[in-house]
Amino acid sequence: MTRVNLMRQSWLLLASAAILTAHAPDAQAKVVSKTVAYKDGETKLEGVLVYDDAKTGPRPGVLVVHEWWGLNDYAKKRAHMLADLGYVAFAADMYGKGVLATNAKEAGQLAGAVRNDKAGWMKRAKAGLDQLLAVKDVDPKRIAAIGYCFGGSTVLNMALEGMDLAAVASFHGALPTDVTVEQAKKAKASLLISHGAKDVFIKDEVIQKFRSVLDEAGTDYLFIYYSGAVHSFSDPAADKAMVPGLAYQPAADHRSWRHMRQLFDEKLGAKK
Repeated sequence: MTRVNLMRQSWLLLASAAILTAHAPDAQAKVVSKTVAYKDGETKLEGVLVYDDAKTGPRPGVLVVHEWWGLNDYAKKRAHMLADLGYVAFAADMYGKGVLATNAKEAGQLAGAVRNDKAGWMKRAKAGLDQLLAVKDVDPKRIAAIGYCFGGSTVLNMALEGMDLAAVASFHGALPTDVTVEQAKKAKASLLISHGAKDVFIKDEVIQKFRSVLDEAGTDYLFIYYSGAVHSFSDPAADKAMVPGLAYQPAADHRSWRHMRQLFDEKLGAKK
């Protein structure tokens, strides 16, 4: 083999090694997922805590609240995505240990039973938030909450109840229809409301009324419409539910996640 060929071969080996190193995961990093048993009164709940155990010191925490189906793999996947970004994530359980809907009728009944008792609804949500705050490395001054569908309405109401949250992101969540200006003034969190422009479940008059309340209260919020998107646009499994008006839309999914990240970078600061 000539000297030129040897040099070319050596260069290719070095380049290949550099590429592999650049794309290899951090050998020290490990995202850990733990099941957490907790209670709201006599109701047994079971959430999932997800974090990168290679990181130490105070870090921002994010509460994840599931869709009307219950704490399924989708909500857990979002908690893992947040952990990959450096957050400590806790996927809360709003229905009870092992309670999952198998169809839209069951899902509506489960979500409705929780929503019909506003004080109990918020108490259940606060129980999940308390679990996140109890994690040793979570910075209590840098806490956010995200939610999908039923979970979106949950986190919006948490913010409007004045809970200690820096930011809240609702993805295709129902909007509060009973909130007053005085209540909205209690919100400490900046709100991101990601909404499908073709969502038939949330009427425009409800949207405009809600926005007018936030405007009058001086609430810090972003309300973003995603063109062509309907309800449940962020969930790849939405189409499988066979419910008219529910469908996945990749562009809206990816864009809304980026908008959430921008808000969290601004309100939660650097992740150590």
